[in-house]
Amino acid sequence: MLENIDIQAMLNTYVIPWGINIIFALLIFIIGRLISKMIIGVIRRVLNKAKMDAILINFVCSILSTALLLFIIIAALNQLGVDTTSLIALMGAAGLAVGLALQSSLQNFASGVMLIVFRPFKTGDFVEAGGVSGTVEKINIFSTQMRTGDNREIIVPNGKIYGDTITNFSARDTRRIDMVFGIGYDDDLKKASEILRSLVDSDDRILKDPETLIAVSELADSSVNFIVRPWVKRSDFSGVKYDLLENVKLAFDKQGISIPYPQMDVHTSKN
Repeated sequence: MLENIDIQAMLNTYVIPWGINIIFALLIFIIGRLISKMIIGVIRRVLNKAKMDAILINFVCSILSTALLLFIIIAALNQLGVDTTSLIALMGAAGLAVGLALQSSLQNFASGVMLIVFRPFKTGDFVEAGGVSGTVEKINIFSTQMRTGDNREIIVPNGKIYGDTITNFSARDTRRIDMVFGIGYDDDLKKASEILRSLVDSDDRILKDPETLIAVSELADSSVNFIVRPWVKRSDFSGVKYDLLENVKLAFDKQGISIPYPQMDVHTSKN
């Protein structure tokens, strides 16, 4: 039976063509992988020079590496004579189905990319975002980890953060403290103003430039209200605010300046 087999024809018809195709497919895969690694390396260096976040760099490089690998595999299969049209269509349908199923996750991912690229805040900043106030500890692709003042850990989806107003209290080196102090209508207005000015000038943490604003802001129902707006370094904000509140109360008490509270006078008539 073996004598009836035309070995030369088999070699020419099957072995040599398939062997050549397999060799070329392997070359396409090997060379494609080498070129893919070179491309990923160049992109990684460019992104590093642009000082982009390491999380985003790794994610982008991972996505590109997977996409290039799929392209190489399809090219190698095509070299072997495999019909890749149905495979590409299947991959597209699967991608669409996954995209619809992970719509919210993709929104969080896109928002995470925007947060990392545009950097409205960074790790260590105290922010108000997504309905939460706290110190940013970690910015991930899908969520941001924050720590509140009472040491609670909160995980906020990036889509909720980027889709709402972001207030970054750490973005500037200095902050202004806005305070209101009320005195009675019978108290000495000038004396109260001098006390406030003296307390502000005696605190070295309060900046001289910009100058602290002290002025009468309102003639309220039960009090004459002063606004006091000192500028301080960001790190001194809470300390100065709390100390100034205490010192103003003590100084007003010592100098006989009253701090009125809301009250109502009720008049009755006898019939």
